[in-house]
Amino acid sequence: MEKDSQNLGANIELSGFRDIDSSSMVVVRKIIANHLRRIGELSRKMEKLHITLKPVHEREKSEKYEVHAKLLNNGKVFVSEITNRNLFVAVDSVLQKLTNELD
Repeated sequence: MEKDSQNLGANIELSGFRDIDSSSMVVVRKIIANHLRRIGELSRKMEKLHITLKPVHEREKSEKYEVHAKLLNNGKVFVSEITNRNLFVAVDSVLQKLTNELD
């Protein structure tokens, strides 16, 4: 496991979120929790969810966030990727894409 990784429970792992301030992380965790409820309803057996954040074009007031999500569900792998200027929209969108794949 990378030293940049954080675990949010037994089967949820975040990478690349180390430099995000604590107030933003609270919002990110709430977004993830909301989507996890729906993913839990749709999935047979969610084994692992891994979300990776990659900052792109790091300029003050102009950064972009590339977010990758990988869900291992009952032996099948679902992946999604989003790039957006707003971190919260990026996390929400990438998890919404995963939810849509399960639906």
